[in-house]
Amino acid sequence: MAKVEIIESLRKDIIKKFKGESIKIVEFLESLESSPRKGKLLGQFSGFQVKELKYKSFRFYFIVEGEKINVLSEEELVDVLMKFVRMSDKKTQQKAIDEIKEILIKVGPYGFK
Repeated sequence: MAKVEIIESLRKDIIKKFKGESIKIVEFLESLESSPRKGKLLGQFSGFQVKELKYKSFRFYFIVEGEKINVLSEEELVDVLMKFVRMSDKKTQQKAIDEIKEILIKVGPYGFK
């Protein structure tokens, strides 16, 4: 089982945007713990994969360490951290992906707060 982390600023954005539905969304994002291979791969930058999960018209972006998710067995995925870092709607999708890419290249995974 992998570990899912949602950065605090994203958690606040989810609560602000979705209000009562935010609990359902957080549970949806945390469902990656039991199904870690879910999500569409968008690219790999500085050794991290950027993936997205769709919920209605919104996209939630998370990062995973390199190829670990592809090569490890389900039992070995205990040490894999999936960190949700941004969300967007269809209009701002490319802007969000470019921002994630820039942070990963310049600062690494610790640049998300």
